[in-house]
Amino acid sequence: MTASAEKNVSPGRTRKSPREYTSLGATMRASSGALLSVGFFSFFINLLMLTGPLFMLQIYDRVLASRSIPTLFLLFLLIVGLFAFLGFLEFVRSRILTRVGGNIYQRIHKRVFDAVMHLSLMTGGASGSTKPLQDLGVLQQYISGPGPSTFFDAPWVPVYLLVIYLFHWQLGVLATIAAILLFTIALLNDIRARKPTAKAGREAGIGNQYADAGRRNAEVLTALGMRSAIRKLWQEKQLGALKYQTSARDRASTLTSISKALRLFLQSAMLAAGALLVIRQEVTPGTMIAASIILGRALQPIEQAIAHWRGFVQARQAYKSLNKLLRKIAADEDKMPLPRPSGRLDVRGLHVAAPNTRKIILKNINFSIEAGKILGIIGQSGGGKSTLARALVGVWPPAAGDVRIDDATHDQWNREQLGQYLGYLPQDVELFGGRINDNIARFEADFDEKDVIEASQLAGVDRLIKHLGGYDTVIGPMGSSLSGGQRQRIALARAMYRKPSIVVLDEPNANLDRVGDQALRAALATMRSNGQTVVIISHRKSILKMTDYLLELKDGTQIDFGPRDEVIARIMARQKPPANPSSRPPSSPTPPGNLSGGTVIRQAPLAPVSNGTNGNHRNGAEPAGEMQTAPAPQQINMTIGTPEAASSQPAVVSTRPVPPPATQQEGNKNEPV
Repeated sequence: MTASAEKNVSPGRTRKSPREYTSLGATMRASSGALLSVGFFSFFINLLMLTGPLFMLQIYDRVLASRSIPTLFLLFLLIVGLFAFLGFLEFVRSRILTRVGGNIYQRIHKRVFDAVMHLSLMTGGASGSTKPLQDLGVLQQYISGPGPSTFFDAPWVPVYLLVIYLFHWQLGVLATIAAILLFTIALLNDIRARKPTAKAGREAGIGNQYADAGRRNAEVLTALGMRSAIRKLWQEKQLGALKYQTSARDRASTLTSISKALRLFLQSAMLAAGALLVIRQEVTPGTMIAASIILGRALQPIEQAIAHWRGFVQARQAYKSLNKLLRKIAADEDKMPLPRPSGRLDVRGLHVAAPNTRKIILKNINFSIEAGKILGIIGQSGGGKSTLARALVGVWPPAAGDVRIDDATHDQWNREQLGQYLGYLPQDVELFGGRINDNIARFEADFDEKDVIEASQLAGVDRLIKHLGGYDTVIGPMGSSLSGGQRQRIALARAMYRKPSIVVLDEPNANLDRVGDQALRAALATMRSNGQTVVIISHRKSILKMTDYLLELKDGTQIDFGPRDEVIARIMARQKPPANPSSRPPSSPTPPGNLSGGTVIRQAPLAPVSNGTNGNHRNGAEPAGEMQTAPAPQQINMTIGTPEAASSQPAVVSTRPVPPPATQQEGNKNEPV
C-alpha cells in the first residue's frame, strides 16, 4: 500500500502506527483511555455484585419476618433490573478489552515485524526466529481475554471485607484471614511456576529452530541419512520443554486445587461462624447468609488470578521479550524521498564485520563505477565477494567507511524507496509461496502486469514461465516445486523488475544450463543498453568478458581494481614465471576456460606462485564447462573480448610448467595447485 493510500484510511478503521507507537510502553499508554473506561465499568459491576447478598439479607430479615408478598415482589423486580444492568456492563467490559487487545496489536505489529527482520539481518539469520510475532499474539490474546478483568476486580477485595466488618468484626477477621491465605497461594503459584515456564519456553524455541531447519533441508536430511540425528536434537529439546512444562503445570494445579478447596471451606467456616453469632443473637440469619456470599465474592478475584496465572506469566514474559527487542532494534526513521538514482556507485574505505560479531570480513575496499557500467567481482572462495554484495545493497551495514549511491549513503535513503531502485539476486535463492507474477512483482499490492512481463522478457524467462503454466501459476513455499535453475531465473526477473538503477547479482549462473546462461548474457547486454549499473560475481569467462571493470578480492582485501583488460594484464603478469628457456616445456594449446575462484586464469591446475594466489575452485571441484585437472605442463590460452566484440582471436597470455603431482603434494597442503 502506498503512503497516500495509508493516509486515506478511515480513522474508524485500522489505525496506522504513528511514530509514537514505536515502543511497547507507548502503545500501551495509547490505550489508557479505553482501560480507564474498563475501570469505570468495573466500579459499577463490583458495586452491583452486592445485589445478591443484600437481596438475601432483605429476604431473611424483612420478607420472611413480615410475610409481605408485595415487598417480595418489589424486591424481585428490583434485582431483575439490577442483574440485567450487571450483565450489560459485563458485556461492554469484555468487548472493550477485546478491542484494546486488537488495537495494541494493530499499533505495534508492523514495528515488531520489522524488528524481527532487522534482527535476522543483524545476526546473519542465527536469530531469525518469528517468536516475537508469536509473543505479540500471546499478549494480544491475554489482554482480550478474561484475565485482565481480575486486576480491575482485585481492588474491590478490601471493599467487600469492609462490608463484612460492618456486619460483625469477628466475621471480618475471618474473611481477612481467608483473603490472606488465598493471596499467599497466588504468590507461591507465581514463584514456583516462573522458572520452569521460562525454561520450557527456551527449550521449545530451540527445538522449533531444529524442526524448521530440518523442514527447509528435508532433501539433505533424507539423502544423507541425517533425519534421525536432527530428530534426536529436536527430541532432546522438546522433551526438555515437556519436562519443564509438566513441572510448572503440576505446581500450578496443586496450588489451584488447594485454593478451590480452601475457598469452599472458608465459606462454610463463615456460615459456621455466622451461625454461632446468630445463636448468640449478635447478628441476624440474613447477615449470616449475606456475609458468606460476600466472602465468596471477595475471594473470587484471588481465585481467578490463580486460575489465570499461567496465562498472566506467559503474557508477562511476552511483554518483557517484546520490550527488550524493541529497545534493542531502533525504529526506522521517516526520511525525505530522494530522486531516482542514476546508478553511480562509490565505495570508500569500506570495512564490513560479520553480523553480531567483531570479526572483520572486508577491509578497506575502495572503488567507483559510473552509471551504466558492469563491474565483475572475482576472487577465491571465502574472499568476501558475497559480503561485499550484501554491503552494496545495504543488507549488512558498514563497520567503517561507506557505500554511496549517487553520493547518498544507505542510511540517507528510505529503505522501502531505495529497494525499488535496486535489484538483488543472492547466492542462495528463495522464492515465496504464491503466484509467479507476485514473486516477480515483489508482492506489490497493485502491480502492473506489463512491468512483470517486461522483467521476465528481459531476464529471458518468459518462455519458461509459460511452460510452467503461466504467470498465475502458484509455486510452493520457497518455490519448492521449481528446480534450482528455474528459481534462479525467476529471481533474476524479480531483480530486473521495473528496471532498477543498480543490479547486484551473486553467482547468477550457478544453477543455469546453457539456455539460462545465454539468457543471462542477453539480460546483461540489455541492462547495459538501458544504462543500468550491474555488479556481478562470477567465475565464468563468458560472463566476465562482458564486464567493464574487474575487482579482485582475496581474504577480504582488495587486490586489484580497474578496467577489465588492465586487471587481466596485471593478473597475467603476477602469474608469469621467471624467464628460463631451458626449463620451459613445449607449449600445447588448450580450449578457453573460466576465470577461476583464485583469479588464476587457467585450463589446468597451476603450480604455486610466489604471491600465494589461490587457484582452487569453490568446494575443490571444477565448475561445469571447465577442463579437468591434468598433471602435465599446459599452455594457458584465454580470450577476453570487448563487450562489442566478444569473439576475438585467442591469444597466448602466459605459460608456465606444472610440477608433477608428487612435487605438489610435498608442499604445503593449503597452497593452490
